[in-house]
Order: sequence, then C-alpha cells, then structure tokens
Amino acid sequence: MTFKQQHIKLLAYVNQKLNAPMITAQEALERLKVGNARFVKGEVSQQNHLTHQERALLAGEQNPFAIILGCSDSRVPAEMVFDQGLGDLFVIRVAGNVVAPSQVGSVEFAAERYDCAVVVVLGHSHCGAIQATIDTLMHPEQPPSSNLMSIVNRVRPSVEVLMQTELKNDLKKLSTHAVRSNVFSSVNQLRHGSAVLESLIEKGKLIVVGAEYSLETGEVTFLDF
Repeated sequence: MTFKQQHIKLLAYVNQKLNAPMITAQEALERLKVGNARFVKGEVSQQNHLTHQERALLAGEQNPFAIILGCSDSRVPAEMVFDQGLGDLFVIRVAGNVVAPSQVGSVEFAAERYDCAVVVVLGHSHCGAIQATIDTLMHPEQPPSSNLMSIVNRVRPSVEVLMQTELKNDLKKLSTHAVRSNVFSSVNQLRHGSAVLESLIEKGKLIVVGAEYSLETGEVTFLDF
C-alpha cells in the first residue's frame, strides 16, 4: 500500500470514528450484543488493532456510543468483552460496579457530552466484591479495611435481603443471585439518583440497563429489570 493510500485509509477511519451519526439506544445495545457474540466465538474484529497513526489521529476527540459501568476485575475488560475499539466505549470501572457520586458524575458527563443513549451496568460471575460482602456479613468480627468497607457497604443491601431467604444455606447460589441483585441496585440508583440522568431518561434520550458477564463462557446476558 502506498503512502497516499495509507493516508486516505487513516482519514476514512478517523472520520468514521469521530463523525459517525448518533445511534439509538437499541442500535447501541445490538452493537454490543453482536460484538460480544464475536468475542464468545473467538472471531474478534481485526479493525480494533490500530496503527500508531490511527491512535494519534484519535487523540483529539472521542465519540463513544455507549457507557459501561463495570467491575474492576481484571478478567472483565469491557472493550474486549464487547469487541470494540479505542474511542467506542466510555468505560467506568470500580470494584463491585457500585454507584457512588464519582461514578454518577462520570455517567452524567458522558451522557451529556457525547450524547450516549445507553448505560450498561455490567456485573459478572464470581465477583470479589460480592464475596467480600458475604464474608463480612457472615463474619462481622473480622471487618475489612475502612476503604474496602466503603465498597462493602454499597453492596450490602443487595446481599442482606437475600440472606434473609433460604439462599443463606447455599453460598454458591447466594453469590449468583447477589451479583444480579447488586446490578439491579446500581441500575436503580442511576435511574433515580441523578436529576441529570432522570431528565435524559424522561426525554427518551437515555436508557440504563443491567447485564451479567460469565467468566466461564464469555457471554454477556442482558437483564430485564
């Protein structure tokens, strides 16, 4: 490929990234689902491997089509899970995919600045924050550090309600249900804990959905809350 052809290719790529028309929430969700299907099959897109020139040209601006609030777990990188490239997703990661003021502010920023139409709260199987919360509730005499406790306290309501059921006798099932309960809690907080996000939702400009990633299969299941 000649230098001129490479230059034309770069300009086309960047133009596609930065000037792509805004897509609807349903279109964004479909793009995420299709990308995850590629990831599960091991058929990831080669276009996500950028050259130095392509990265440099993207440095000036970004145009993400979706916001992902996910866990910090090293096994759940959203860009890989959904087979998306640099600049495609606005990703916020925190242990336990919990919602605190900094996370809410980050979502508000991306939703307003980049007109993202969808927020996905992405939990996952075998979540360490969930297990830390279960351990703390079962062994209150051995509390974690104050910093870790700040995360546990945000997960705690999602677990406590389940521990009042027969699930308390089956820790594996308890953990599985707690992951989804915690995702629901974070979704609910984003939907109803921010005037900015509530306004966008009421105007039909934003939806907030929950999903769960399976460490075993690589599949993302979107949850109906």
